[in-house]
Amino acid sequence: MIDINKIREDFPILSETVYGKPLVYFDNAATTQKPRQVVEKIVEGYYKRNANIHRGVHFLSQEATEAHEQARQEVRAFINAKSSNEIIFTRGTTEAINLVASSFGELLSDGDEVIVTQMEHHSNIVPWQLLQRRKDIKLKVIPFDENGVLKIQELDTLITPKTKLIACTHVSNALGTINPVKEIIEKAHAQGIPVLVDGAQSIPHFKVDVQELDADFLAFSAHKIYGPTGMGVLYGKEAWLDKLPPYQGGGEMIDKVTFEKTTFNVLPFKFEAGTPDFIGSTALAEALRYVNAIGIDTIAAHEQELVAYAVQQLSRFDNIRFIGQTKERSGLVSFLIGTIHPYDLGSVLDKLGIAVRTGHHCAQPVMDAFGIDGTVRASFGIYNTKEEIDILVAGVERAKKMFKQ
Repeated sequence: MIDINKIREDFPILSETVYGKPLVYFDNAATTQKPRQVVEKIVEGYYKRNANIHRGVHFLSQEATEAHEQARQEVRAFINAKSSNEIIFTRGTTEAINLVASSFGELLSDGDEVIVTQMEHHSNIVPWQLLQRRKDIKLKVIPFDENGVLKIQELDTLITPKTKLIACTHVSNALGTINPVKEIIEKAHAQGIPVLVDGAQSIPHFKVDVQELDADFLAFSAHKIYGPTGMGVLYGKEAWLDKLPPYQGGGEMIDKVTFEKTTFNVLPFKFEAGTPDFIGSTALAEALRYVNAIGIDTIAAHEQELVAYAVQQLSRFDNIRFIGQTKERSGLVSFLIGTIHPYDLGSVLDKLGIAVRTGHHCAQPVMDAFGIDGTVRASFGIYNTKEEIDILVAGVERAKKMFKQ
């Protein structure tokens, strides 16, 4: 059972006011707030342990190196990877996916195919389109139905001998749909095809075990799981990471450099060119420890209650349209009210101290499929309450009256 009041005390921003109203923060799918423990870890790193890592023989460098590599172990344990060599630190999910698109793309030939889903974030569409500019590959799409559920049966016909990779989101950031990634991976592996999972919206909300999923790659961002911005993770099976060429060149990722030839460092350093964010990695580790102390299953149960309650309470409006209606949903509710534009509704809610996200959520193909410009998205985190959802519902009611809906 979550002690919600104790948890909220860890997040000072939740005591702030917006336009004289208590802040109700429902934009967690965009970024989560940070507990004191994470912020203090960042401050501690700069005040007490600020030194470039891996290269120095002096005390501070070695201490910072140890903390950074311990953070890698924390991430490994959190997602149950086999080895810390399989944990690559990046700037976020976007960079992690771009890393795979660039490095894996070097293995592709003209005519090869990559399969994505119709509900991908732009970060799992555009990198493959950029690859198309360099190589004549084909991008194929698994569609979803009117409820925002993938038509998984169509994957069997989409896969051909030319299919080299499937890249799919675990949870839609626009719909909240939990996709059957384990089934996708099983179908792909039966044909010898690796799978990249975008875990940005799953890692914060429920247990993700990369070995149980048998994912070949998985990407996520620290800032969506109560950690710092500018820090993320790419998990990759060691066998695959060994095969891929480096994504960037520079310091740290090399073994030996001459003007004639360069050889590369071992994993995971082969993919971590330049000075890493050793402050961010330790802050991410602190965020994961915070989540573990509460329990990811406890968090999942709490957030599922919030989602169910939000749907129940918002359903009182006879002109509400939920965008994405599936039993397998996590973290958020996406909706429209009558003919009120999402931006207008979001602006009214903002003046009431309620932070929601409006627009296409970097998922324009999803909006196109529903024939809309965007939605209002209320997304939940560990510190949100049913009482806050009541405030949201009251805010929607007020907006309805203002716009005579």
